[in-house]
Amino acid sequence: MGKEAFVSSHSGQQVAAEVVNKHCDGGASTENDQCFLACCRFSRTVSKQELGLCTDELLRHTHSRHNIKPSLSSRDTSPAGLGPLTMSPLYHNLCLCLVLALSQAAPTHDHGSMEGEMKALHDGSPDRCEGIEFDAITPDEKGVTFFFKGEHLWRGFHGDSEHLKSFFQEMDDHQHPGHVDAAFRMHHEDQLSDHDHIFFFQDDKVFSYYNHTLEKDYPKDIQDVFPGVPTHLDAAVECPKGECVTDSVIFFKGDEVHHFDIKTKTLKRGTGPTCPTFTKFHPVTGIVDGDYPKDARDYFMSCPEFGHGNNDTERERCSNVSLDAITADDQGKAYAFRGKFYMRLDTHRDGWHAFPIANVWKGVGDRVDTVFSYEEKLYIIKGEQVYIYKTAAHYTLIDGYPKTLKEELGVEGPVDAAFVCGDHPIVHIIQGQKMRDIDLSATPRTVMREAHLPFPKVDAALCGSDGVKVFVGSEYFHYDTPRLLAYSRIRPQPHKVSLEMLGCDH
Repeated sequence: MGKEAFVSSHSGQQVAAEVVNKHCDGGASTENDQCFLACCRFSRTVSKQELGLCTDELLRHTHSRHNIKPSLSSRDTSPAGLGPLTMSPLYHNLCLCLVLALSQAAPTHDHGSMEGEMKALHDGSPDRCEGIEFDAITPDEKGVTFFFKGEHLWRGFHGDSEHLKSFFQEMDDHQHPGHVDAAFRMHHEDQLSDHDHIFFFQDDKVFSYYNHTLEKDYPKDIQDVFPGVPTHLDAAVECPKGECVTDSVIFFKGDEVHHFDIKTKTLKRGTGPTCPTFTKFHPVTGIVDGDYPKDARDYFMSCPEFGHGNNDTERERCSNVSLDAITADDQGKAYAFRGKFYMRLDTHRDGWHAFPIANVWKGVGDRVDTVFSYEEKLYIIKGEQVYIYKTAAHYTLIDGYPKTLKEELGVEGPVDAAFVCGDHPIVHIIQGQKMRDIDLSATPRTVMREAHLPFPKVDAALCGSDGVKVFVGSEYFHYDTPRLLAYSRIRPQPHKVSLEMLGCDH
């Protein structure tokens, strides 16, 4: 009895499927007749929709392997009114079995109608807001995020599905049936020939694309490019140096997690969650911190009735509401806080992305007064409390914090804005129209200087290589140095925050 395992849901909740090729007992009318037993294993409650999606994938896989046309609609495999199927306490996994009789004999009388129904089903465009599980998700070299499901893909966080071959033609031909097992964008600045390329995994092959053009000599065997990495992957994700010890790729297959060192091309078994439906975990330890898994529709796509359908990145980023706080860390990542969300900018190419504050900055809650960065630590001030997080350690709250503002910086709250310029140890605290300078290298910390600002109130402030930006409402004002800010009595020309800082079109 032959057996082949594949995964119909790689980047989301893993739905494992096995296709067992065997002769039916007494059910084969000729020697060429075959039966296929398809078993979809779910590790939790299964909805009717998920059952249908898994069945679709099984049918598609079987059709591609045997070059036949479908004669059964997956929508007819479950009884009408079938509710959620709950896992039996006696079994770790729930198996839903579907027997497909695949015969080369003449079709039944209703074969044509069923075939037409199946064709219409597969020709239709899937709706990612219906809760489908993606096969793979990756940004391209321009920072546009692609979502993959079967032979369909989505560009960005809005819009309808498109066909895979419209963008990656070589992955959907007679030799390579259209689907993606796993995908990631390479981060390896020491090897520019691969840096920012998108790598797609399909069965035992790997494709390398740049600017949506297949690189020379690809596709290749996975073993030739990533020695030791298994075939028929479930998922892959890049892990650049700083998040991992070295530039790495993390591969997932079943309950196995593999860490691949890009520079040395060595592979080692790691730890991590299995079957993640949007699960955030530490890439080195594999620890899942927080209430996961979550519904990706709340965060990574615009869907009605879901969190980011009502508070999506675009609207959160481009609204005219003022910023509460903004800073940039030593790795060049920028953070802007507003209400219950913060927006992070890793690179200008990738753009800003919004996330709930409470999901990342443990203990702070959902709003902050101001933030600033110094020596690989991010300081969050809220009321009379100061929270300090290690930015290089996935925003880990330092032991002993929060502390009082008076204990940490020698001043009373509230604080409207704060900023540090580079590695200079002076934090500039803005309270009302006063800017007070405090030496972070001194013990105890006290106010060194005080200046009067030309603004009745400042919402946020940021210091970078180009100078100081002071944020007031939906505008910001630029000063070359903190000294010019302190002693200037005339406001510079205002700039729009949404247009010039956040990349909006208004």
